[in-house]
Amino acid sequence: MKVLITGHNGYVGSVMARLVQAAGHEVSTIEGVAPSDEALHPLQEAFWAKHGLQCGYCTPGIIMSACAFLKEHPAPSEGEIREMLAGHLCRCTGYHFIVDAIAEAARALGASPKA
Repeated sequence: MKVLITGHNGYVGSVMARLVQAAGHEVSTIEGVAPSDEALHPLQEAFWAKHGLQCGYCTPGIIMSACAFLKEHPAPSEGEIREMLAGHLCRCTGYHFIVDAIAEAARALGASPKA
């Protein structure tokens, strides 16, 4: 599982992080990405709208990685998105729909992805 820890660049693999690393920091998981119980995060909305999820096994890790990625790359190109996804394994979608979803989320978050 991927988590976001304030003060760290990007996401942290929860099984690789020591508990002491999180002391004094805010830790965000997939359950805390949505702004409320009634609304989804733009990435979650985009994954649903663009069919970026199938079985759901890889989805939480990819969304957490994409959250951190879009904070540092608000208008990514398709190539940059694909490079970010290089460490993830999804056997259901072939990544095309996941790339589309992340690009859509970037637009929804206020930036236009590069061509």
